[in-house]
Amino acid sequence: MSEAPRETPETGPAEERRSPAWWAIAKGMGTVFKQTFRADNTERYPKEIVEVPERSHIGRHLLNRHDDGLEKCIGCELCAYACPADAIWVVGEDNDPEAPVSPGERHAKDYQINYLRCIMCGLCVEACPTRALTLTNYYELAFTSREDAIWTKERLLEPPPPLGTDPIDREG
Repeated sequence: MSEAPRETPETGPAEERRSPAWWAIAKGMGTVFKQTFRADNTERYPKEIVEVPERSHIGRHLLNRHDDGLEKCIGCELCAYACPADAIWVVGEDNDPEAPVSPGERHAKDYQINYLRCIMCGLCVEACPTRALTLTNYYELAFTSREDAIWTKERLLEPPPPLGTDPIDREG
């Protein structure tokens, strides 16, 4: 049982308002030709590295230290709880009073970020109460194995090199 075409008082039957199929094909081909003959926008990366804006934080994470050298991370694990990709692993431990690692009662005994899982959303940075974790502008991350993509606390405490200075990145 087929329904009769709907009619509206302004336009008549609904089938009369549809554009013909050839018009849709013509519009599609117009888009193809417009894109075919436009000028290319080629970036010469990595030979020419464009500086990212100073306040854009799109790169790897950095664990910060206080001016006296103590770590800012107190091992609270809030960054791991906030991570939607479950890319952060933190194990907290009580601080040794004779040789403290951080100024609080606790510190991060083990801290890992798996960059194969990380989606660079920045929720971990927002969750950190001590601003121990920040995102940097260093976005040249390439890994040769799965193990290389898991960064430990020691590697995250090192500041990133300037863009374009890594010899592996300059091979291209």
